[in-house]
Amino acid sequence: MKQIAIVGAGTMGLGIAHIMAQYELKVSLIDLSEEILIESKKIISTNIDRQIRKGVIKDEQKKYILSNILFTKELKESVENADLIIEAVHENFELKKKIIRDLDSMCKGDVIISSNTSSLSISSLADKTLYPERIIGMHFMNPVPVMPLVEIVVGSTTSEKTIDQTKSLATKINKIPLVVKDSPGFVSNRILLPMINEAIETLSQGVADVYSIDQIMKLGMGHPMGPLRLADLIGLDVCLSVLKVLENGFGDKKYSPNQLLVRMVEKGNLGYKTKRGFYGYDKDVKNPYPIKFYI
Repeated sequence: MKQIAIVGAGTMGLGIAHIMAQYELKVSLIDLSEEILIESKKIISTNIDRQIRKGVIKDEQKKYILSNILFTKELKESVENADLIIEAVHENFELKKKIIRDLDSMCKGDVIISSNTSSLSISSLADKTLYPERIIGMHFMNPVPVMPLVEIVVGSTTSEKTIDQTKSLATKINKIPLVVKDSPGFVSNRILLPMINEAIETLSQGVADVYSIDQIMKLGMGHPMGPLRLADLIGLDVCLSVLKVLENGFGDKKYSPNQLLVRMVEKGNLGYKTKRGFYGYDKDVKNPYPIKFYI
């Protein structure tokens, strides 16, 4: 694979584009919004600068990495010669389903179409497509340039050839591909989100405050960050969406989202991206950590 097309230039899409370009792949990063494309280029540039400061890459690599990414609004032209297409729009089944169907009708039959969904069924997304055997899940972790895992999600019709090629690409960009079956939340979010939900339940019952809950999980369990801080980083709207998928997929109330989480999403307090979640975040890059609790 040499040519990659990524549909959706949000947090995950731009992160995937960054790491693909870093490992000498040509990438078309596609979005309908010119504003989002401009912002994504700025963020990738900033993230590359951070890599340079940390010694991950050399200063002279920045220009090369950025030259490997085409920021474009043109979907059809961008996917015509792609070897792999990654759908990376927000976690909405109907939207993802439409995009995958459109891509399926546009592309040659041997082009792999991957979804970066964090919880939705790959088999359902592939249903009634022309070439369901070439559809697979590539669940990258945020932040993509840093996190080593790619959860490879195999649908009921995904071919062995598609699995092998996808694993090979993940290895090429220095990720560790681990294959899982198609099941609500896969492995990562099936385990992670109930833990986050329970942390929110613990907070809502007044057992401890935000800081104490997170510090207990960090200091006592060896987690790199606490579950409430992680929820803010993921996005509380995303957490809510995944919990609903788990609840509906398994028909089990143990996955029901805590009402505090529901209320925070309704108020628009979505975590780091809105600067207000379980923590407040100021604009000083030297101090991006909690300044105040918002519950």
